[in-house]
Amino acid sequence: MSFTVVIPARYASSRLPGKPLAMIAGKPMIQHVHERAQESRAGRVVVATDDARIEEACLAFGAEVVMTSPNHASGTDRLEEVARKLELEPEYRVVNVQGDEPLLPPALINQVADNLERYPEVAISTLCERIHDAHQVFNPNVVKVVFDARGIAHYFSRAPIPWARDAWPQNASSVEVDLPDGIGYFRHIGIYGYRASVLSDFVSWAPAPTEQVEALEQLRALYNGASIHVDVAERPPAPGVDTEEDLERIRKLMEAGGRDV
Repeated sequence: MSFTVVIPARYASSRLPGKPLAMIAGKPMIQHVHERAQESRAGRVVVATDDARIEEACLAFGAEVVMTSPNHASGTDRLEEVARKLELEPEYRVVNVQGDEPLLPPALINQVADNLERYPEVAISTLCERIHDAHQVFNPNVVKVVFDARGIAHYFSRAPIPWARDAWPQNASSVEVDLPDGIGYFRHIGIYGYRASVLSDFVSWAPAPTEQVEALEQLRALYNGASIHVDVAERPPAPGVDTEEDLERIRKLMEAGGRDV
């Protein structure tokens, strides 16, 4: 069964306004993202935006665009509107690819889509990668995930989880500890595969207490009993574009003909 990639693209980024239209190697960033998505096995690739400038740019390079409400509180709300407008069947797979990932390996798109098919009991699939240094474990901007032997997520957090009670002092910090042997620490990678049915459920749920305190939207799904499968990424993803510095780094790389960092 095929799947659809949806690329949410907002113009009003607080740190880098107009980010999807930033030029990289002669093309707007959103075009690079679209091209990487088309290299996956997706049967359809759609850009979801609420901005006419992004719509115009995407139509110019031949992308399919779905215009969405400017009032969505989250990317998942925007994704649900697209799934509803496309009249997707409840079990249909939708992969959310962020519009600021011009170097995302297409293999990772396939991986999250395949895992939804491989694990029919889960509602959402996502990816992670192993953390090898304590600084990342203690960095609240790095989201950690703990999952069971089958890959089903227990929890996502900005805190250091699991906490190494017997190896770290109570007031431990990254400058004074090593990661314990035999315990895996994993960074969540923000690519998701959804069954269309969970998107309609998600927008009907109130924000969860854990979601609000951690500012992590995926905790709403766990709070309401929707299972999330977490797999170790087949290959490490390149960083996305959050800042002007990120943009310049990726510009230099791609203008030199590279596709990886």
